[in-house]
Amino acid sequence: MKNQLLTALIICSLISCKNNAEKKSQSVQLTTAEKIAKAHGIDHWANVSQLNFTFNVDRDTVHFERSWIWKPKTQDVTLITSTDTISFNRTKLDSTSIKADQGFINDKYWLLAPFQLVWDSGTTITDSINSMAPISKATLNKLTITYGNDGGYTPGDAYDFFYDDNYKIKEWIFRKGNTQEPSMITTFENYEEFNGINIAKDHKKPDGNWKLYFTNISIKTE
Repeated sequence: MKNQLLTALIICSLISCKNNAEKKSQSVQLTTAEKIAKAHGIDHWANVSQLNFTFNVDRDTVHFERSWIWKPKTQDVTLITSTDTISFNRTKLDSTSIKADQGFINDKYWLLAPFQLVWDSGTTITDSINSMAPISKATLNKLTITYGNDGGYTPGDAYDFFYDDNYKIKEWIFRKGNTQEPSMITTFENYEEFNGINIAKDHKKPDGNWKLYFTNISIKTE
């Protein structure tokens, strides 16, 4: 009788452990967007105290650039151009700083697009596998994020992210106003790691006459 009771207790214990393990596994199940962000190092973002970078665009023979210093914990931002330097706090925008903030949001999105997938609210996300990438024609996975019509600087826009089986972004399509036709298609390439955060430094269009890229990237951590 004692042996039967002991066996029953062991079985109950094993079942309980199995159920707890299954619940734990279910509780940490990541979405595709979270897996992409994680593959690009979002787990290290909590330690970032300052991010410096220069946003560059070359179109034929024309060059454009602007540099940023961002302290994400305080939301202090400094814009540096060849003609001006503007400092502002993103929680206290006024008529002077709002234009600079629009530029910052654009440039930061290009730099940290994988993180924006989990940072941004008011979005709809769908994903699929075995989609043809628009530039390389490789078979990749695709995630589409569509922004709501309210709020933000570009409401209603959509982005198609093409990523590999390691959740690394390789190409994307920007569709202004969620139109069917692409507004812009570029690569994500020349990745480099900065204190655990993986950044695609180069973005190129298929025609070869346009390149968006980042220089002077530095990340300070606590």
